Amino acid sequence: MKLLMVMSVILFTVTSFGATTKLDITKLRFPVQKKVLPNGLTVLLYEDHTVPTVSYHTWFRVGSKDEEPGYTGIAHLFEHMMFKGGKRFPGTEFEKMLQGNGISNNAFTNYDYTGYYEDLPSSKLKLVIDFEADRLENLQISEENLKSEREVVKEERRMRVDNSINGVLNEAIWSTAFKVHPYKWPIIGWMKDLNAIDLERCKKFFATYYSVSNAVIVVAGDHNSNQTMDLITKYYGHLPKVVVPKPALAQEPKQIEERKVTIKRSAQTEHVVIGYHISRQGEPDSFALDLLSNILSEGDSSRLYKRLVYNDQIATNVAGASLTPQDPGLFEIFIELKPGVSHTKALAALYDELNLVMKSKVKTSEIEKARNQIMSHWVSSMKTVHGKAQSLALNEIITGSFENAFDDLIKYEKVNALDIQRVAQKYFAPKNRTVIVLVPEKGKKP
Repeated sequence: MKLLMVMSVILFTVTSFGATTKLDITKLRFPVQKKVLPNGLTVLLYEDHTVPTVSYHTWFRVGSKDEEPGYTGIAHLFEHMMFKGGKRFPGTEFEKMLQGNGISNNAFTNYDYTGYYEDLPSSKLKLVIDFEADRLENLQISEENLKSEREVVKEERRMRVDNSINGVLNEAIWSTAFKVHPYKWPIIGWMKDLNAIDLERCKKFFATYYSVSNAVIVVAGDHNSNQTMDLITKYYGHLPKVVVPKPALAQEPKQIEERKVTIKRSAQTEHVVIGYHISRQGEPDSFALDLLSNILSEGDSSRLYKRLVYNDQIATNVAGASLTPQDPGLFEIFIELKPGVSHTKALAALYDELNLVMKSKVKTSEIEKARNQIMSHWVSSMKTVHGKAQSLALNEIITGSFENAFDDLIKYEKVNALDIQRVAQKYFAPKNRTVIVLVPEKGKKP
């Protein structure tokens, strides 16, 4: 087992209600044990006996980027299929068992991974290990279950994408910015592909990706690591090792000219989203980009909000994010315009602000504010054993090591104004830009 080592002391300054305090990063670290079973199952264990609860996470190294063209959405579909349970806890018995024992659960699918979790009383840990191992070994993949869950996913797509302005914009920006890499298709899948997924395809997908060799289990909270490891070995150790195919994904070619798409939808106002190709998670640029995104679009005091909403009064909302998955992602900015305002005016103001960060260094106070907000978010996410477990699983899968959950804080601390100006100049070139404009369709009311 591997014990997390303590790093050297670095202090963050956090200002709240006029008071300034110092936070020692080393005090925010916690000991984690790592073990890999002979069959390839990765297990991360963290003990916290403060309250009698445990968070049990099972994540798989498979997401929408691992799908095949023509069958998009199957990774997310399997998130739903897994709730059909196994032999010992099938169908509705699965949910009844959870609810009857005070266990809450959920799941999520991303471009690069699929995760499942249970938050439970510590006395129910053995039970959760039992049913998680059961559905991994004996998932009920049937025509009936496929049909019911496919309809659920299709309805989810209608609600979150087809009938949502934000959903339409998000889908459009990724499918336009990416031409080769699998990030070009939506995590939830195209409707025609969801209809094409059959039982044989489901069985093949499950056999390929849902193995212990492709999984990371994290147990955090009130438990004994040695006893937990014995239970995991008992319930999972007999499952076979599987060689999971990892074909080289097509590398997205460098964008050489601006791409612009106009969408007509039933809406009250025009909307705009722009995206720039950027780095992947964990690369040095990603930390400067996170801080830059915060300075530009995080909250009412951000540069873009003050310019477009307060000063120019042409927008009702501005939001943004530096999205860096396992492969290179997108720097996004969303703008919701006021009624009657054209997107051309908003884009002109936006580009003016982006040019400013390329030409002039941002203020030290802006960097400190952005860094403190990111730090505050990190601390808040780590207040619960659930948050700790999620961070450990995410970093283990995306970056290859759970330890990066802690090392990132050091990297944010090292970013300076020149770094932020450099990444702005590197990525904000017009030829690297994708623009999606949504305009109200004439004759139709929202």
